[in-house]
Amino acid sequence: MDIRAALLKEHSREQAEKIAKWIGKKPDRFAMFIDLFLHDEYKVVQRAAWVLSVVAEKHYELAEPWLPQMIAKMQEPGVHMAVKRNVVRILQFLEIPEELHGDVMNVCFDMLADPKETIAVRAFSMTVLANLAKHYPDIKHELIAMIESQLESGASAGFTNRGLKTIAALTKQ
Repeated sequence: MDIRAALLKEHSREQAEKIAKWIGKKPDRFAMFIDLFLHDEYKVVQRAAWVLSVVAEKHYELAEPWLPQMIAKMQEPGVHMAVKRNVVRILQFLEIPEELHGDVMNVCFDMLADPKETIAVRAFSMTVLANLAKHYPDIKHELIAMIESQLESGASAGFTNRGLKTIAALTKQ
């Protein structure tokens, strides 16, 4: 399969699933795919972000070696919000290597604090930070304060729901 052509052909769930199925558990195919995600033009990267999420959900072990590059990619200026959304979505479910904890915490706190960031990115960042708080209990109070502040300023129903559940979980820890 020409992954790049497939990404450009159509932007749909069906196409994302089709490409992800072709990649399967094969590290060589994933390596070809991730190269496009990391280095290709804006439109290809945007569409690849969805496929990345689908593949990583099923075969997280393929994504783990690429986490440093994925985290760097979502921090690039002008990157499509789909990149941030799908990378931070993946981070919710993976065991993040310790050497990346600091970078991930900084990025997630920045995205959570940014009122211009999409609700999904902020909500996923909240979950990633709550997961990291298990390793770094000192961040719990800052995270709770940040969530409460956003809840007070009129958050969406989905964000409010996740925020309240996250605060409850953090207080139990």
